[in-house]
Amino acid sequence: MAKLYFYYSAMNAGKSTSLLQSSYNYQERGMQTLIFTAEIDKRYKMGQVNSRIGLFSPAKLFNVNTKFFHKIKRIHNTNIIHCVLIDECHFLSKHQVQDLCQVVDILNIPVLCYGLRTDFQENLFTGSMWLLAWSDNLIELKTICFCGNKANRVLRIDNMGNIILTGKKILIGDNKRYVSVCRKHFHKKYYKHK
Repeated sequence: MAKLYFYYSAMNAGKSTSLLQSSYNYQERGMQTLIFTAEIDKRYKMGQVNSRIGLFSPAKLFNVNTKFFHKIKRIHNTNIIHCVLIDECHFLSKHQVQDLCQVVDILNIPVLCYGLRTDFQENLFTGSMWLLAWSDNLIELKTICFCGNKANRVLRIDNMGNIILTGKKILIGDNKRYVSVCRKHFHKKYYKHK
């Protein structure tokens, strides 16, 4: 029976690497995977999932208008899909998460979603909120804070390393814009600057 999985973490926990490894595991057994990544993320080559350790794979792009169920069903009807993998799933809408639930429940295809749980102000992303509510399996991927404890928050920083407390919810970035920290150090640094 297919399931909806949500793999979540702070930044730099290896979400994209884990996605690529899962896809490879299916392909190694002669199965077809379908990978999607957010069109909004322009850090790397468009139409490709990239990991920080240099792994990459072609991917279809999704945006706010993507209707996953119909798109996946159309592809599945001509070329059997054994697993769907979604990178940057925190950018999904409620309706898109519903669509992915239908892919699991109606098409019987497992869907593996990888993304952040919260933004730089500790607020849930829309996609993450609905994945936390509706996923069959929740898997936390771990990374560490500079103190050695598990990091589960991200701080947004400027070019000088100063903490940024306000701004757009979505600002694509990497280690130059964000740092993963534990709850203790998030609150210590965040509220110190507030």
